[in-house]
Amino acid sequence: MQRFSFLTSLCVLCALCGESPAASPSLGVIQPRGAQRGTEAVLTFSGGRLADAQEVLLYYPGITVKKLEVVNDATLKVTVAIAPECRLGEHALRVRTASGVSEVRTFWVGALPVVEEVEPNSEFDKPQPIPLNVTVHGVVQNEDQDYFVVECKKGQRLSVEVEAMRLGVAFFDPYVAILDAKRFELATGDDSPMTQQDGGCSVVIPADGKYIVQIRESAYGGNGACQYRLHIGNFPRPTAVVPAGGKPGEELELTFLGDPSGPIKQKVKLPADDGNGYWRMHCQTPEGMSPTGFKFRLVDAPNVFETPGNNTAATASPGAAVPPGPVPAAFNGIIAAAGEVDYFKFAGKKGQVFDARCYARALGSPLDPVLYFGNAAGAALASNDDAGGPDSAFRLTIPEDGIYTLWVHDHLRKGGPDYFYRIELTPVAPSISTTIPRVDGNNPANQDRQTITVPKGGRYASLLVANRAEFGGPLVMGMGQLPAGVTLTADQMDAGLNVIPAVFEATPAAVPGGFLTTITATHADPMVKVPCRTAFDAGFVVGQPGQTVYTRHNTDRTAIAVGEAAPYSIDVIEPKVPLVQNGSFNLRIVAKRAEGFKGPITVFPLWTPPGLGIQGSAVIPPEATECVLPMNAAPNAAPRKWKTAVTAVADAGKGPVWTSSQLFTLEVAAPLVTMTMERPAVEQGQTTQLFCKVSVATPFEGKAKVTIYGLPAKVTTQVMELTKDTKELVFPIVADKTSPAGKHGGIFAQVVIDKGGELIAGNVGGTELRIDVPLPPKVAVVAPPMPNPMVATPPPMPMANQPPPKRLTRLEQLRLEQEEREKAAAGGQPAPKKEEPPKKP
Repeated sequence: MQRFSFLTSLCVLCALCGESPAASPSLGVIQPRGAQRGTEAVLTFSGGRLADAQEVLLYYPGITVKKLEVVNDATLKVTVAIAPECRLGEHALRVRTASGVSEVRTFWVGALPVVEEVEPNSEFDKPQPIPLNVTVHGVVQNEDQDYFVVECKKGQRLSVEVEAMRLGVAFFDPYVAILDAKRFELATGDDSPMTQQDGGCSVVIPADGKYIVQIRESAYGGNGACQYRLHIGNFPRPTAVVPAGGKPGEELELTFLGDPSGPIKQKVKLPADDGNGYWRMHCQTPEGMSPTGFKFRLVDAPNVFETPGNNTAATASPGAAVPPGPVPAAFNGIIAAAGEVDYFKFAGKKGQVFDARCYARALGSPLDPVLYFGNAAGAALASNDDAGGPDSAFRLTIPEDGIYTLWVHDHLRKGGPDYFYRIELTPVAPSISTTIPRVDGNNPANQDRQTITVPKGGRYASLLVANRAEFGGPLVMGMGQLPAGVTLTADQMDAGLNVIPAVFEATPAAVPGGFLTTITATHADPMVKVPCRTAFDAGFVVGQPGQTVYTRHNTDRTAIAVGEAAPYSIDVIEPKVPLVQNGSFNLRIVAKRAEGFKGPITVFPLWTPPGLGIQGSAVIPPEATECVLPMNAAPNAAPRKWKTAVTAVADAGKGPVWTSSQLFTLEVAAPLVTMTMERPAVEQGQTTQLFCKVSVATPFEGKAKVTIYGLPAKVTTQVMELTKDTKELVFPIVADKTSPAGKHGGIFAQVVIDKGGELIAGNVGGTELRIDVPLPPKVAVVAPPMPNPMVATPPPMPMANQPPPKRLTRLEQLRLEQEEREKAAAGGQPAPKKEEPPKKP
């Protein structure tokens, strides 16, 4: 069975509040979940560690905080004024305290006055009476159904739309219906492409009388967290808009489709930008405004509209000629009937490269588009079905000057009056997207440490991500704005990387405060201009298993703040020696404690450079001031210098307090010493030697210790030493009688060089040891009597100053061992020579 939960996350950027330590706030939910624009509302913020709240950081204009009152550590009362022109829909905010910044939470703004649901209203015959054009704020309990009754006139439009799952509080999949007094359903709504799990419906009233609006959980579930905002009134509720985009700042006539009263024409003045994608196109009539607006494309591209009968390549709708310059085009239409295909044609020049993308489901259309590019006759040259979602996209190159076609149809060959689409044909353009990565990348609801709080007189470290599109090269990272007294230190981001560590440091005199700001990324060459946009994705309602995100909110800024001083700080003792390839090193971290703070401090590597490995965490014990983080480098780690930092967290009495080290340098270098090891063999209970050829790449002073690792059980050797002049080492190998027989690989040497009190440790060489089982004892053989016994000639005496016997190579050793085994197998006699075949006469 699939389970669903509302996942919240705890921002753990921390600092010290006043005389006693405090930690960053946690914001869980805001009640009520929405209010009418043009009014004031008193909101309850619930969470944790809110006692030192300073302000509310608002992402969008139109809402002003009039009063902030601390009720207790878990509750705030916030009075807001919502401007009459405030944008309808979801608004994001954070709470800033003296010690940190909360995660993002949202609040909804509507056009209608709010009334509260009043129980009992769970029976059809006992509905709650309400006036038209209100928003009901209610809750659906388990197996609950809420009924509301309104008075309507014949010919009136009655529209119903709900915000439930989108409120981001719980997994609540609502179902709504409009019924007459005889309980006949006139319209129903469950899921829709535009409102996802939330539904809505509209109907033209057939006769004067009372009409019932029903809401329930689609599977008759529910609980106290299943809240809803149910809009009931005469407002329009279209399900399509054509065109679905326009040029920024232009005046445009739109046609809204799908409303039960028929098509609605509306002239609009488009804004200069899309407000980070949260600007919406609402349909507005004298009766009201649609609660949910359409996602609307704002692109500098001329609109092209489908013409009647454009269902073949021969009758394709004519489009604008696409010149070599940066002039895109947008093709708009509707797949109005099942099986329909819409064609467009345009002029292209050889070598032009364009991105073609069909926007449909992303804009709230039920269309699942399949997009094609072809020649004038309709022969396909490229196509795509899904491109990271139901919508289609591909890149095309014009092969020759001439006329070309684009065409689209539904994947299942469906169609309908609201199956609208917009195909954008645009030149390839470079861009940058910046963010701070999730600490827990597997949890889409996780927002931990995606804001920046720098303690007074201290440091805070964060990773900064920059994703390049359609260009390469190094980047310079920064922030749109920094608080007074705060500096940012970061290395240049190499062309092959998309993340760098950054350290923020505040002076002791920095004034606590904060704001929302972007993360900037610019090309290292100031002549190269690339647009950059910051993007954060906060998941609110997440399904388990599968981690499906049902409700999310994207923001275009993070929060940066100066907090009160932390009760400790840490520094890294920057290594004076390199970390060699296939080597290891213990990184020292030293803490300074404020008077009275004695708790443990846990340290973490902020970033592990490519090719390196760093232990995930280490602990500075209570009252201690130091620990180490073991690290290593892969054999193929790139020799170079890296910048990184170490972060730290400690519980200062009310929660975790984060700080960081300075940005320090790690150098990766080639090994100073390398070895080539021969492969030894030994019998159980015997000894042998391991011969190693030594090559010193970088001379060093003193002696290095060499230790062999990886020997099998009950096989021993000794630690040797070498100098910069050593050419060869010979390790004695002693095998026990019970050492395991067979071939044993994974044997290597570790060379440790002491340079100024710091150790350079590298693993070198590599070989295997063969352990043989001894042959069984020889059986005594009586030699036959010799007819003419001869006196044995004594062996010659060695000559004075005779040189020592030559050391056999590994191949010569193997040959000698084989000869001895064959001799032993033949009873001590030499192995017989093979007979040669008789020669031909």
